[in-house]
Amino acid sequence: MKRLLDLIKNKFFLVTVAFVIWMIFFDKNDVFSQYEYRQQLNKLKEEEAFYKQETEKVKTDLNELTSDKAKLEKFAREKYLMKKDNEDVFVILHDKKK
Repeated sequence: MKRLLDLIKNKFFLVTVAFVIWMIFFDKNDVFSQYEYRQQLNKLKEEEAFYKQETEKVKTDLNELTSDKAKLEKFAREKYLMKKDNEDVFVILHDKKK
């Protein structure tokens, strides 16, 4: 018991404990902030992977469209509802109420 009391009265021990408490709870980069930063980093990494995947899809689509005229026409008709001068286009929309 006396040894514990001597440890508590030691000024170096008290300063070290105060420093650790300050760094864990009150500092600008405390433990809770670090946890939030880690969460943001993980979210940004997921977004980066998603956008890399989307970029690869767009690159392959662009390559296909620039290499084949039939695919270019099909893409224009499906995505932008383009038509030839002598034809009509009917658009059918499905409701998703389920």
